[in-house]
Amino acid sequence: MVNSLCGLDEAGRGALAGPLVAAAVILKPAELPDFLPLKDGKLLSRRQRSLWHETILRRKDFFLTETISVSLINKHGVGWANKEVFRRLIKKISAQKYVVDGNLKIGGLNGKSRKVQSLAHADSFIPEVILAGILAKVTRDKIMQKLDQKHPQYLWNQNVGYGTKKHLESLKTFGKTRFHRDVFVNSALKNTFNRFAPSIRSPIGTRARNGLLKNLLKNVITL
Repeated sequence: MVNSLCGLDEAGRGALAGPLVAAAVILKPAELPDFLPLKDGKLLSRRQRSLWHETILRRKDFFLTETISVSLINKHGVGWANKEVFRRLIKKISAQKYVVDGNLKIGGLNGKSRKVQSLAHADSFIPEVILAGILAKVTRDKIMQKLDQKHPQYLWNQNVGYGTKKHLESLKTFGKTRFHRDVFVNSALKNTFNRFAPSIRSPIGTRARNGLLKNLLKNVITL
């Protein structure tokens, strides 16, 4: 694997719940099958991603996954986690070059730093990076499906931890779990409140305020 290209990508960076998962892939020289579309895993169906996962296992291409827990994300932040998950993978793998999807500056790699290139949209045209993203997502989806069995009220088997309307409604009803990311959840709930709360400067807010004042005055006069 020394004379090789290693592609890396992550899954779950913007989720409200669950870990951050990244994968690294080094492909064999053999051609990839053409019966499956090779594109960003988010654009594939769950079935298509599973088939790619099975294909990589059958071909015995090299791949490795790494996970950053929610507790570490809450402690250090998702920015740190995003770099750390790639840093851990790169340290474990020998390759001639490493391509990471995005525009991160990943330090702390000693002699490997010059071999690492962060490339925006690499998950749209570099096969190793595309497949790394697919494998990371397949791995993370399985984790979220298991967590869903413990906390079915959040529908993680469907939204895999992302901030869907139903997920946010469940957070308002049941509160957070230890698998939720504190900063992301607080921000999402705040934005939801601000989006639906009537502004006092808006016509709706003004009418509501005037109606409240009218009722208060009416009650005072009645008393």
